[in-house]
Amino acid sequence: MSTAGDGDGRRVALVADTSAYVGPALSRLLALRGHDLVIGDPVDGLVDELTGLGAAVEVVTGVRDLADPVAAPRLVRAALDRFGRIDSATAASGRIVIGKFLDSTLDDLRAVTSGCMEAPYHFLRSVVPVMVERGGGQVLVITSASAVRPTPGAPLYSSARAGATMLVRNVAGEVARTGVQVNAVGSNFMDFPEFLRANRAEDPEGRARVEARVPMRRLGTMEEFASFCMPFVDGTSGFTTGQFVAYAGGWA
Repeated sequence: MSTAGDGDGRRVALVADTSAYVGPALSRLLALRGHDLVIGDPVDGLVDELTGLGAAVEVVTGVRDLADPVAAPRLVRAALDRFGRIDSATAASGRIVIGKFLDSTLDDLRAVTSGCMEAPYHFLRSVVPVMVERGGGQVLVITSASAVRPTPGAPLYSSARAGATMLVRNVAGEVARTGVQVNAVGSNFMDFPEFLRANRAEDPEGRARVEARVPMRRLGTMEEFASFCMPFVDGTSGFTTGQFVAYAGGWA
């Protein structure tokens, strides 16, 4: 689905999933900063918000699961068909699998690998060649702060996230000379429904218990996380690649 108002000379940003998590907030900031957008599976009302901010918007549905090998190519094709280029691309993926290692199964490992490793692989494999051919671009993969420290209760998840982060860094090194930036940021202790459910923090007592584990003693918001991500995707910072930065209130 397309909206009217394609703008010449405007940057084009692809946000793979705008159904939840940081996707909607990030899209709003990109629109405010003069980007046209290609967005996957937008939450109700988001397209009207973005067009109201002056962005031309291309919507792609049915692409939330980036572990599906056809999802990322569909997003890229939509961007090229509509705008002819991609200046930045952001993906957040992952499947949380909790439990002790000694209680885990091979099916658990396969599930977490699909969500946390295969999904970013497919995304990178789709967007990076397009940017290399064009001679520039910014790619941001959102992983998890659990990638940088052992995480009791989620060892498979933490390990898979570490693998995704290292994949990002390897890809960045391979294409750095082309002008394409590839970076990762990893969050933890964020205030969104999936995190609250996974950590049994949906009630005040559970939330207080989780917040006590955070050095800043609170959960992060999607709006402030979107602001943190912006230099990696809005074209204002062109000399950073192959980096991972944790966003977890001092936990990592």
